Amino acid sequence: MTVRVTVAQVTVADDHEANRYLVADAFAQAAKVDADLLLLPEYSSGYHRSGVGIEHAEELDGPYVTLLRRRAAETGVAVIAGTTLPGDAPAPDGGPRKGVNALVAVDGAGELVGVYRKVHLYDAFGTRESDRLQPGPVDAEPLTIRLGDLTFGAITCYDLRFPESARRVVDAGADVLVVPAAWVAGPLKAEHWRTLLTARAIENTVVAIGVGMAGKGVTGRSVLVGPDGVVGLELDETPQLRTVDLDADELAKARAANPSLANRRYTVVPREGRGSSREG
Repeated sequence: MTVRVTVAQVTVADDHEANRYLVADAFAQAAKVDADLLLLPEYSSGYHRSGVGIEHAEELDGPYVTLLRRRAAETGVAVIAGTTLPGDAPAPDGGPRKGVNALVAVDGAGELVGVYRKVHLYDAFGTRESDRLQPGPVDAEPLTIRLGDLTFGAITCYDLRFPESARRVVDAGADVLVVPAAWVAGPLKAEHWRTLLTARAIENTVVAIGVGMAGKGVTGRSVLVGPDGVVGLELDETPQLRTVDLDADELAKARAANPSLANRRYTVVPREGRGSSREG
């Protein structure tokens, strides 16, 4: 059995209402091609190049996730999408509390399957995501959703640079690794994105799908890599939607030929504490 997936490489604005119209249209396009799953980027409820924080946050019962659930129920298309939730930790300077960079998964009946709060905040390449956001708990259950004969598991953007994050999702049963991102543009950044997705696919014998955000300051370049490292889909920087079929039998054959998951001798165990990034 195949699972049909629509990858929505969209440009996300600071205007939350405009983004909801954009997402509703993406659902319509996915439904038109009989997709089972719609994939949207990190921060797809609202994004600003200078940073995202509590000012962009909405509760899980707020307008954005409510829209995802309604459109999923109306179309029968499940969705994995990035959003920003309110955090529970006050800022160290006594200012407003921080936000949380999160992914949500909603099934085709409109039910919220789960939430992943990004563990590795982007404190790198001159950016400090932890100034605005708090990390998720390292020991939270991985976010997975079962569609047909495949289990999809998700991590977020900078998590991709930490192979343990992907392996933990695979240990939870993921056959397909989904990485929604607003991958910041810069020297060699697109090359890192493609290489890391390829590595995560090969070392975990999974299909890896990087869902990039289009627009100024981010790389776009959504990529699908098979468990053998072959790139099956690669977009440029422009906004576009593309649909692919994933075959569970083909994945099983790849894992039989390369049983590296069965042969490994180590497990991944979360470190104590809430996150590896600084909160200050």
